[in-house]
Formats: sequence, structure tokens, C-alpha cells
Amino acid sequence: MASRDSLADLLARCALHDRRAFEMLYQQAAPTLYGLLLKLTRDRELAADLLQEGFARVWQRAGDYRPQLGQPLAWLGSIVRHLAIDRLRRGEQRQRTELDDSGWALVADDGPGPEDRLHAEHGDAALARCLEMLDPEPRRAVFLAYYEGLTHDLIARRLDRPLGTVKAWVRRSLQRLKTCLGET
Repeated sequence: MASRDSLADLLARCALHDRRAFEMLYQQAAPTLYGLLLKLTRDRELAADLLQEGFARVWQRAGDYRPQLGQPLAWLGSIVRHLAIDRLRRGEQRQRTELDDSGWALVADDGPGPEDRLHAEHGDAALARCLEMLDPEPRRAVFLAYYEGLTHDLIARRLDRPLGTVKAWVRRSLQRLKTCLGET
């Protein structure tokens, strides 16, 4: 897995103008955001343009993100979604020519899609194997922190465990994952 940083951490680092964090944020979030834009616009070029414009806004406004108000991906998605809606309302979408089946066959990409490439790049299989090595409760705490974006305090409440225990579980689990993924 190329990056183990959470989107919230990456956004916080982007607010400090950390270019490496911005690259990692782009690598992790761009495929999902591009898919969202593609659904909204139904235009690959326009979606790519809006994604680029959206990430420029993210770079400028990363300091505005507040983790307590929502998930990082939802915040990122709202930025690109609003850009798409604004662009579509202004009628600035490109003129598209309709292709027949043979035309689509010529432009179709038979390779993996953005989400498939992201998963392949990040080694889902290795991560899944390493996660299975964790004890059930600490593994659940890690999932709640990194897949649902919950704070340590919310995790402690949800699991009905002391805050210190949850923090220790997450910290030790991340150390174990780092070691495990470093060995693969």
C-alpha cells in the first residue's frame, strides 16, 4: 500500500501547503471523485477538467475542512459536485457527438477502471491479510477510524470502551499494519 495516511490527515497537511500530502490525497481520492463527476456530467473531458479545478480549490481551501462536521471524501465530493452543477447550469458542457457501437468500441479502454487501478496500486490483498492478523476489537477500532472516519472519542462510545484503550488499540494496530505491509 503506497499510502497509509487518512484523507483527514492529508487534508490537514495540505492546509499547511504540504505538496507530498496533496499528491497522496489526489492519488487516493481522484478515482472516486472522477467517477462522481462522470456520473454527473456524462462527459469524460468535462469530468477531468472539473476534477482538476476541484483539486485546485481543495489546495486553496484545505484549511476549511472540519473533521467533526463530516467525512473527508464527502467534503471533497461536495466541492467537485458544486463545480459540476455550476458548470452544467451555465450550459458550458461540451457538445458531444453521438457514437454508435462501433465508434464506442474504438474509444473504449479495455484496461482496468480508475477504482480497479487504485485498489491494485494500494495492494488490497496485502492489507486484508494484515488486517486479519489483528485482534477483533482493535481491528474494528481501526475500521471505524479509517473507513468510517470516526474520532477516537466516537469509537470509544460506539465500542463502549475507555478512550485510552481505543487510542492504544489504533496506535498499536497501525504499527502492526505498517510492519506487516513493510514485509510484503
